[in-house]
Amino acid sequence: MELTCEARDRRRLWAAGAIALVVLVIDFLTKAWVHQHLPLMHTHEAFPYGGLPVFKNLFGVEFSISHLTNRGAAWGTLGDYQVPLVAVRIVLILGMIAYLAFFNKRASWTFPLALITAGAIGNVVDYFLYGHVVDMFHFILWGYDFPVFNVADAAVSLGIFWIILFAA
Repeated sequence: MELTCEARDRRRLWAAGAIALVVLVIDFLTKAWVHQHLPLMHTHEAFPYGGLPVFKNLFGVEFSISHLTNRGAAWGTLGDYQVPLVAVRIVLILGMIAYLAFFNKRASWTFPLALITAGAIGNVVDYFLYGHVVDMFHFILWGYDFPVFNVADAAVSLGIFWIILFAA
């Protein structure tokens, strides 16, 4: 039995929503655990930076689970404007949900847009739960201290990369 185009689109949207929900649950659980169990990271600390070591010097890379907060957007930008920033984020999230549900005609964009939306929702929820975003994945890449990030940030980045990669 062959599905109609509309039924296929509806099934794809439900699958993308399920993936977004899984991302949100993992994001929520990891942030709650880090917030409850790890002290805030201080920049002067040595590996594992007040967190849990995962590996040190694996081909020049260090990785630990640390507790860091972010009151702004990426890399803390606009941290002094939390309320307008969260308002803009909410409007963008609502716009992305509306686009996904009613206007998206590119099937290949459904899953990456769902990842971006889930990540954005995860970081907005943090504002209401904690007053800031909770970050935890801390990599030192061959001496470069990569910005600490969380599951929501990874979902947004993966979704954007996916769209750029397959935009053609």
